[in-house]
Amino acid sequence: MTTLREAVVGKSYVIKKIHGVGPLKRRIMDMGLSKNAEIYVRKVAPLGDPVQIRVRGYELSLRKEDAECVEIEEINV
Repeated sequence: MTTLREAVVGKSYVIKKIHGVGPLKRRIMDMGLSKNAEIYVRKVAPLGDPVQIRVRGYELSLRKEDAECVEIEEINV
C-alpha cells in the first residue's frame, strides 16, 4: 500500500488505514482523517514537507511524519 507521503499531486485517494498509537493516531483522526474518507492532494511543498490535502470540504496541511502514518489507495475514476 501507498502512504499519503508518497501521494501524487492532483489525484484523489481513499484512506484505508491509519497507523500509529495513542496520541498520534488520535490527533490524525481529530483532523478528520478516518478510514474510507476521500482526500484530494492539492500540493506538496518543494522539500516535501508539508503536504496539503482537501478532506471533508476543508484544506489541511500535514507534516511528513504524520502523512507517513496514513495508508491510502488511489481512486480510479
